[in-house]
Amino acid sequence: MTALRSARLRQALVTRLMTEGYVHDRRWAEAVGTVPREAFLGGAVFRATNTESGTLWTPLRRGDVSAEEWAELAYANQTWVTQVGGITAIEALQPIAGAPTSSSTLPGIVVRMLEIAQIADGDSVLEIGTGTGYSTALLCRRLGDRAVTSIEYDPSVARQAEEAISSAGYAPTLVVGDGLAGYDENAEYDRLIATCSVRYVPAAWLWQVRDGGTITTPFWGWMNGSGLVHLTLADDGTASGRFDPFGVAFMPARPHVAPPLSHYLIGRGEQRESRIDPNILDDTTGLFVAQLGAPSAQRMGTGDETVLLDVATGSQATTRSDGAGGWTVRQHGPLRLWDQVEQAVLTWQEAGRPPQSSFGLTITSDRQYVWLDDDGGPNWNLPA
Repeated sequence: MTALRSARLRQALVTRLMTEGYVHDRRWAEAVGTVPREAFLGGAVFRATNTESGTLWTPLRRGDVSAEEWAELAYANQTWVTQVGGITAIEALQPIAGAPTSSSTLPGIVVRMLEIAQIADGDSVLEIGTGTGYSTALLCRRLGDRAVTSIEYDPSVARQAEEAISSAGYAPTLVVGDGLAGYDENAEYDRLIATCSVRYVPAAWLWQVRDGGTITTPFWGWMNGSGLVHLTLADDGTASGRFDPFGVAFMPARPHVAPPLSHYLIGRGEQRESRIDPNILDDTTGLFVAQLGAPSAQRMGTGDETVLLDVATGSQATTRSDGAGGWTVRQHGPLRLWDQVEQAVLTWQEAGRPPQSSFGLTITSDRQYVWLDDDGGPNWNLPA
């Protein structure tokens, strides 16, 4: 692919992102129009195929397609998975099953998050999750190398990112380590932005961001509810902010991943009528709210049968249609998971089912809690 061809595709991507409302700041538009995304896809990506037994990931190597096809792939506003279950696409010799563990997120989401984080000229930034390095390079283009620190948990991902970032002409501080611990050496930062999801905000992030600085991070829980929160730190050590209307779902930080599920005999326990329709969990905000009510639960099944399981206590809840337009629930164990879900969902419904942007997060010295409408309204503790 010629340099001219690459430049034209980048400009076409910029035009698309501006037209579709992903980009508003001309400085971020300039960065997208300059940084070569193809350098950050490495030599291969995965393509997904849905099968009866789950998703199958097939490696697509750069040499398998023409230069023109690879260029179109690189500059599509699309996420490309680059690692599954710790195996990179270049290492995979055949289609594999498993959960994605690293990807090149679609450029529109990358840049929209940078704007939501309110990153501006002169800011110093700590990025949690280098990934392929594309967003890191965008930050370097905008702010300069010295202002950017990025940390990556996976050594092989970090190594490929460093090579790509260097080949594109940038030299930020790159760290291999636990992003949940941050990087104290270059603190204090003006902005912290995470490209992985967390169940709660790590204390180290609060210590390493200056008073008046911000933390922007995807939020995620074990039911797979997600959101994007933007927090501002106060001089008393607290932090607070709202969830953004631009909902995103990123891969979870590996220490925050749910524990593996064992074999359970479902449908156990006392039966009663459910006070809510379990299908409300198929609504994005409904799932977000249900997860606030029962943060230790994992969800299986949809439709006619929804199952919630808590691995630590063995608690479970199973809902089923009663055949007459209603629903029943059976609950077993020390935690009444469905009671917790019902109470949270009913609180939200009674408030008029407001969107996720009506929720906020506050962090104090002794708790992290999500609130509805304002900090004095209904609230739910996070599992910090």
